[in-house]
Amino acid sequence: MLALPPTPQPAPRRQLFVGTALASAAGTMLLGGMLAVWLQFRADAPYRESSRRGLIKDWMPEKIVVPEVAANMMLIAFFVVCIMAQWAVWSAKRGDRTHTAMALGMSALIGLAALNSQVFIWTQMGVIARDGAFHSMFYALTGTFMALLVAGIVYTAVAAFRYLGRGTSDVQIVSAHALYWYFLTAAFSALWFVVYVQK
Repeated sequence: MLALPPTPQPAPRRQLFVGTALASAAGTMLLGGMLAVWLQFRADAPYRESSRRGLIKDWMPEKIVVPEVAANMMLIAFFVVCIMAQWAVWSAKRGDRTHTAMALGMSALIGLAALNSQVFIWTQMGVIARDGAFHSMFYALTGTFMALLVAGIVYTAVAAFRYLGRGTSDVQIVSAHALYWYFLTAAFSALWFVVYVQK
């Protein structure tokens, strides 16, 4: 009696990765639109005389000082998180649970450091949300990004629990986790340049 050949394995389904990609695309459109509104508000602002730089746009009040060291450290932290997230993917594909756990833990820790930097920037700048267009837009942009950053830290915790808590290795969630941090890094790079550098 002849046996039938085994059926081919179904193609791997990557719903989590695709869902993360779609969420990242939505976040890119959201922050891109907000940055476009920021740039339009700044372009429409009248000119004023500055004691340091001559004639400038009257967009950011002169008394507000951006703590540039904290903003730059925040940017560097995002690139370090990308390295840690990719290390987690590399380790997960090789079944190295110890290094995957270390990489995910470092991703969460550095993500918390970036969160702390943003809170420090808020306290040092002393911007009051209701004082004008700059103030409202500043909190709208940085607050939206802060919510996305908190989601990234939660995503790291979920990825760690799902990968380390299961008997089988779930590499897909670690890869999707890395994609989300790449999105956050690209989004913060744009926000950093427009809000903290160009002002």
